[in-house]
Amino acid sequence: MSIHVLPDDVIAQIAAGEVVERPASVVKELIENALDAGASAVDVMTEKGGRQTIRVADNGTGIKADEAALSITRHATSKLHSIDDLINIQTLGFRGEALSSIAAVSKMSITTRHQDEAAGTFLVLEGSRILKQQAVGAPSGTVVTVEHLFFNTPARLKFLKKETTEKRQISSLVTRYAMAYPRVRFRLEQDGREAFSSIGSGQISDVIMRVLGLDKFRQMIEVSGEDTIRETGQRIGVYGFTSMPDYNRADRSQITLFVNGRWIQDTSLTYAVTQAYHTFLMTGRHPVTILLLDIPPEEVDVNVHPTKAEVRFRDPNIIFAAVQRAVRRAVIEYAETPLLRSSRQPLTTDTFDDHTSRWHSGIDSHNAEQLDIAWELDSPGNYSHQHQTGHDEIYNPGMILDSSNAPLKPRTLPALRVVGQVGAMYIVAEGPVGMYLVDQHAAHERILYEQFMDAQQRKAHITQHTLEVQTIDLSPAEANLIEENLTTLRAVGFEIEPFGVNTFVIRGVPAILANTDPVEVLEEVLDDLATGQAPGQTSIEERIIIHVCKRAAVKAGQILSLDEMQALMRQLERCESPHTCPHGRPTMLHLSSDHLAREFGRK
Repeated sequence: MSIHVLPDDVIAQIAAGEVVERPASVVKELIENALDAGASAVDVMTEKGGRQTIRVADNGTGIKADEAALSITRHATSKLHSIDDLINIQTLGFRGEALSSIAAVSKMSITTRHQDEAAGTFLVLEGSRILKQQAVGAPSGTVVTVEHLFFNTPARLKFLKKETTEKRQISSLVTRYAMAYPRVRFRLEQDGREAFSSIGSGQISDVIMRVLGLDKFRQMIEVSGEDTIRETGQRIGVYGFTSMPDYNRADRSQITLFVNGRWIQDTSLTYAVTQAYHTFLMTGRHPVTILLLDIPPEEVDVNVHPTKAEVRFRDPNIIFAAVQRAVRRAVIEYAETPLLRSSRQPLTTDTFDDHTSRWHSGIDSHNAEQLDIAWELDSPGNYSHQHQTGHDEIYNPGMILDSSNAPLKPRTLPALRVVGQVGAMYIVAEGPVGMYLVDQHAAHERILYEQFMDAQQRKAHITQHTLEVQTIDLSPAEANLIEENLTTLRAVGFEIEPFGVNTFVIRGVPAILANTDPVEVLEEVLDDLATGQAPGQTSIEERIIIHVCKRAAVKAGQILSLDEMQALMRQLERCESPHTCPHGRPTMLHLSSDHLAREFGRK
């Protein structure tokens, strides 16, 4: 095969693949251009997750008429003049690849007017070719419309995620930039509906409140710290907000970092944030954090990643220490603050700045719930009441006590006689071949999971309707996640309806969660969904069911009566897979009679 030079259009599409991976990539590049142009307002509009249309409008300085056509040429930029400028980059863009890459894989139009010129310019492009250029009347600023993304690279379309997933990626991106640039008014419209807007007040707290919602923002702690680089005497600033210890997530995806206004992904700094919560968070839990780092430009190399999502620090240890100290100081100061009010008390001007929550002095609401031994199995709960969904059978797998009409399954364990309970966590039982030590929480999870799955197959489960309508305010990304999984959530017993911008009404929850706060349950399910799904994992629906069963199962620390323990054993004996919980943890330890005899020197 002979060596040859690729055609220009192929080169352009290959180069575009490094910058434009998905619709959110287009939004990112256009927003960065708008911010570099000094815009104070940025409007983003998408249709069908950005596949059909993306429009980004700004009121920045605009592009001069004689430079409009040049702007879509590869490596054409106003932000970089020589290699020396790379060590002092103070703009988000600098390579001159954004517009040319987007134009190479879409049908694009640009309307722009420079603030010093009387008339604007209108360009129409298709696959990098300029089809039309003419003078038009337009306000100062730029409007870029991208249609039919990847129309000339159909293979790329096959790798795009579902429309709802792409919408979620775009909303996450817009909210990040809104937090990094609170002085800029952002607005996001998706499929004709406003998904997010900020007011451009210059206060990051205003933006975070709109992104997270008022209830979650009240669980955030302000971070403010400065460190000095000894060699140069220059300052490193760390500002933003981080969550109270009881507001946490299962992964690090909610730790958002900006360096000089640029959103970055840095595992070291993310770890620094998590380490700042040492002894305040359980292993495997991570805070919700938004941090803005002000670092001298010469201390940061931003030219190390095609999408500029990663940076390199001249001295990463200094940056790591600055982040860890600032966050740690904020968390410790909060921990020393007296508990003044409940986390769910209505917010007033007198209490707005108080850092309070259910967590205090090492005792959290989860532990408080575990120590509550007043366990009324037959209670309908404080939040719900039963509502039959078309079947005569009442299904309540949340009860440990056996249901008389439950179908009898083949025995998978020998008959076990309960001896007692150890540490309010483990049930001691005797069988024909030795002793069994049963984890009550893991065992009940397994029982509820199999009952839930069986009920779904028999279409016998019911939904618990809330006594009062519960509403939940979500971030744009979380709202898209709900919409993406709405059918699945309804299939497992949640009744949820949209109610305004990023607000949903919760009318019902799965029956086994009758005694729980519907808002807390849905937030936990969202947290689980946001972690994504790796290849080989169970379906989204099954993951939700597993989470629901974990939430409903008896907790470690709950004292059970002898009847309740024996009923749990009888149900576990009939489970198809009694030896592990749905997460794979063991439900029991078996000590055979021979093993006990050896331990006591009888053999």
